[in-house]
Amino acid sequence: MKRVAVDDLPAEPLAAAGVFHQHWLPHVEALLAGGDDVMVALSPADHTHREWRRAIAAGLARAHTPRRVNLVAGEGTVLAAIERYLADAPGITGQYLEGDGTGVGDSAR
Repeated sequence: MKRVAVDDLPAEPLAAAGVFHQHWLPHVEALLAGGDDVMVALSPADHTHREWRRAIAAGLARAHTPRRVNLVAGEGTVLAAIERYLADAPGITGQYLEGDGTGVGDSAR
């Protein structure tokens, strides 16, 4: 599974979705079209980002079946743990997963 580390997204959800679509989506789709499964690693964000992230994960999974693609929000060891989990869970695709170092969900920041 390839990890694509997305950085420098704007704080505002609509702007972040736009930057992702313009700058990151073509790269992710090229990897999927080339036969790779992909985990897109995003920085943690509050609940206002969930819907666009879920929509991208689901849309990519539908468009690139049987390749697997998931979006994951987290940092450091959290990303590594989720990546290990996904590697051993071949049926999981099209999901948006969040980890904050103490569990899942919104970070306590």
